[in-house]
Amino acid sequence: MIRCLIIDDEPFARQEVADLLEKHADIEVLAQCGNAIEALQHINRLKPDLIFVDIQMPRINGMELIAMLNPEQMPRAVFITAFDEYAVKAFDNNAFDYLLKPIDENRFNQTLDKVRTNIAPQLLAPILPKQLAHLPCYSGSKLKVITTADVEFIVSDVGGIHVHCRNGFSHTHLTLKVLEEKTALFRCHKQYLISPDAISEIEITDTGADVTTHSGAKVPVSRRYLKELKQLLGFQ
Repeated sequence: MIRCLIIDDEPFARQEVADLLEKHADIEVLAQCGNAIEALQHINRLKPDLIFVDIQMPRINGMELIAMLNPEQMPRAVFITAFDEYAVKAFDNNAFDYLLKPIDENRFNQTLDKVRTNIAPQLLAPILPKQLAHLPCYSGSKLKVITTADVEFIVSDVGGIHVHCRNGFSHTHLTLKVLEEKTALFRCHKQYLISPDAISEIEITDTGADVTTHSGAKVPVSRRYLKELKQLLGFQ
């Protein structure tokens, strides 16, 4: 049984894929997701084998969503898109799975046959963004999208991954590893990432340093990362 998610901000588009999948007994639809934040939560929790993901979703698009996933949790992806000559050319050149809207059932079945032959995730790096412009976050029952440029620092503890901005904080399902690799945030401690632009001052300590951000927050810097941070800021 191939376990899948359907990710699209348009309810009718999600239902179209679900209706087509009903004809295939070896495909199980775990959930339908209307945005990238909801999808990220479901992918982390349910660990599907396959996702059908719309590219043109608002705020965080399908490409950005895939770029946020840990390689260890990467499902096979079938992209769904309205006709875009550049995107289709990129998919064809790299032999990626994609479907054009409105979806042709014969093409849909051909894609499923291809997936059945090899369910392993594809190497999507050639078409994914190198840096994340937005972070999917939540606070209580509220979902929000934070611009990466607004982040001062991020800290990981037993309660999760906490994203701190000048005007408050929220939480994200992204890992520190993904955030370090996909943003300009700097690893300053095993539990902390910091934006170099948010640093107001650095106070050297016996264990490394303490950074004060422009909002007045204190962030530790371990000795391991101090030299690199000073070089990043232009100090020798």
